[in-house]
Amino acid sequence: MASIPNATSARIDIPKLGLGTWKLSGAEGQASVESALALGYRALDTADRYANETEVGAGMAASGLARGDIFLTSKVWWENLAPEAIERSLAGSLKKLGTDYLDLFLVHWPRPDMDLPAVVKTMQKAQDSGLVRRWGVSNFPLGLMQEVEALGGQPAALQVEYHALLSQKKLLDFCQPRGIALTAYSPLGQGALADQPVLAEIGRKHGFSGLQVALAWLLKQEMVVAIPKAGRRETQQGNLDALALIDRLDAADIAAIDALPKDWRRVNPDFAPDWNA
Repeated sequence: MASIPNATSARIDIPKLGLGTWKLSGAEGQASVESALALGYRALDTADRYANETEVGAGMAASGLARGDIFLTSKVWWENLAPEAIERSLAGSLKKLGTDYLDLFLVHWPRPDMDLPAVVKTMQKAQDSGLVRRWGVSNFPLGLMQEVEALGGQPAALQVEYHALLSQKKLLDFCQPRGIALTAYSPLGQGALADQPVLAEIGRKHGFSGLQVALAWLLKQEMVVAIPKAGRRETQQGNLDALALIDRLDAADIAAIDALPKDWRRVNPDFAPDWNA
């Protein structure tokens, strides 16, 4: 069974590799959660918006694992950022997941007209109440992260799209010295990185796939966490196997990946913030 390390020096102990559950729903979604936990995954990422929290909770229950052995993340959608709406969303997530607390509760996306001080206060209140161990944010650009800090907020994690063809250097430079874990969603470019020739060549050198190289490159970075979506057991195992590659990537490999273009964003909805802020 896999042993997945935690991010070190972070504000919360969070496994470096978790299971993203976007689009994993119904009986197949529950089965995917059960499979991942049986293989050794100990971090699950869901959201109210995913409409699969019931299945994730059922998969957790069926696994037979103690609740304390699973790091569970959920999120409140950007349309529900008034204090009362955040509280309702959290209560609904807890009920559907069948748990009395979350390890991490995130603001899923910011919205231009949100009352940021009230959001920070409400998220901290949820932490103080014990309903969440820590809170964080997702899809916040640097300017908003700085505003959160100026308000005295101490998010434990920032979740953003991050992969070998998309730089998050500004956010990493902000997060790492503050102990904020940076969680990479779509860490494999939603599978599209499989055809990237530089990654494939490095994979052949070490006996791994290009996707495993891309994942290992992320996980090698300080306080970077990855949550690839993987419904099939074989894919889940392949992502776990990438852990063995982390220490085998050499300086030349890292330099080659670092030199790839870093402006290929896959997730950019109409309501997204200004990523250059």
